[in-house]
Amino acid sequence: MSVVDKQLFYDCFQSLLSEKREDNSMYLTTEKYSEIIEQVKIAKLEKKKSSLSYRRLKRFQICCVGDKEKLIAPLSETSTSVQYYITNEDMYDVLHEAHVNTGHGGKHRMLAELKKSYKNVTQEVVLLFLKLCLTCQQKLSSQKKAIVVKPVKFSELESRCQVDLIDMQSQSDNPFQFILVYQDYVTKFVQLRPLTSKEPSEVAKQLLDIFCIFGAPSIIQSESGREFANGLISELKALWPNLKVVHGKLPDGQNPSSVETTHQDIQNMLLAWMDMEKSPKWSEGLRFVQIMKNTDYHESIYQSPYQAMFGRSIKIGLSTSPLPSDAVEELETEEELEELLHTVKNRRFEIQRRENANLASDPPENEIITFDLAPDENSNDRKLTKDELIS
Repeated sequence: MSVVDKQLFYDCFQSLLSEKREDNSMYLTTEKYSEIIEQVKIAKLEKKKSSLSYRRLKRFQICCVGDKEKLIAPLSETSTSVQYYITNEDMYDVLHEAHVNTGHGGKHRMLAELKKSYKNVTQEVVLLFLKLCLTCQQKLSSQKKAIVVKPVKFSELESRCQVDLIDMQSQSDNPFQFILVYQDYVTKFVQLRPLTSKEPSEVAKQLLDIFCIFGAPSIIQSESGREFANGLISELKALWPNLKVVHGKLPDGQNPSSVETTHQDIQNMLLAWMDMEKSPKWSEGLRFVQIMKNTDYHESIYQSPYQAMFGRSIKIGLSTSPLPSDAVEELETEEELEELLHTVKNRRFEIQRRENANLASDPPENEIITFDLAPDENSNDRKLTKDELIS
C-alpha cells in the first residue's frame, strides 16, 4: 500500500513546477535530463568553452553503468559516495522509498536519507510529499505541543539509560504483549525487544543480553516508576552479582513527554512496517524499526544514533558502499565485485596522477566514468587499460 497517492503527488508536483523557471537544473524532465547529458559531452570536447559549457561541467558528470548514462554530481578524490540526479518522473519512487525506509520519517530524516544518494531532491518537494501523507498528518494533529527545554548532557557514553515498556496488548502478537525500549541517553541509541510480560525478571534477562554486548550503564531510569526500577535492579543483581546499577530520578531539563514521543514514534514506524509487509507479527518488525530509529538523523545530536554510538555510518552490505547503486544492483559474484573495485581504484589513481601533473585544461572531475560489469575470462589476472576505465 502506497503511503501517498502517486497521481495526487504528481498533480501537486506539477503545480509546484509551474512556478519554476524553465531553465532550472534541479527539476529535470526526461527530455531535459537527456539534453544535459549531450551538453556535458559537447562541453568536454570544446577547446574554447562557452559559459553554458562551464556551468554544465561544474555541476554535472556522466556515469555509465553498462549501456545506461546517468547524471551525477562531480566526484573528487575525497568523494565517499555517488550522488545521482533524477528525473521528475522518478521523483515519487525515490521519495516513497526514503519515506518508508525512515518509518514515516519527517523532513530532517528524509533529507538526510536522500542526500546519501541523490543530488537534486529539494526540501520543498520533501515537504510536499509529507503534506500528502495521511499517516504523518494524523500523527502531527495528535501531538501535543511540548515545552522547549535544554537537552540533558552526560560526558560518558552509557552513563545513563532509559528503560520503559510499550503496552501492545491491544495488538497482541502471541505470545508477545509488550515492547522493551532501552535507550542510551548520550547517543540516543535504542534497542527494542518483544516481551511476553512486564515482569522485572523477564525484562532483566533481556537487559542482561544487552549489557553483555554494550556494557552496563551506571544509572537506570524508568517512567514505569521506582517500584518497577528497583525490582529490575534487584533481578539484574541476582543474575549478575558483580553488577552495580542505581535507580535514577528524572534529570533537570528533561521533558517528561520526550519518552512518550519516542514510544509513539516507535509505534508509528512499527504500524507502517506491518502495513507495508502485510504482517500482523509486530515482533518480527521490531528489528527493522530498531535499525531505522538508529540510522535516522536525530535533531538533538545532529547525526544518527548509530554514528554517535560507533563513530561511523552503518554498513548494510554493498547497498551502503560508495560504489554506484546501479552497478551494485548487477553484481552477483565476488569476481564481479573485484572487477568493479579495480575500476574505481584505477580511476581514482588516474585522477590523482593528472592532478599532480596539473592538467587543468582537461579537469578529471568532468570525465565520463564507465563501470563495465561484463567479466572477461581472464579478469582475475588482467589489468584494465585507461581506455577501458574512461570513455
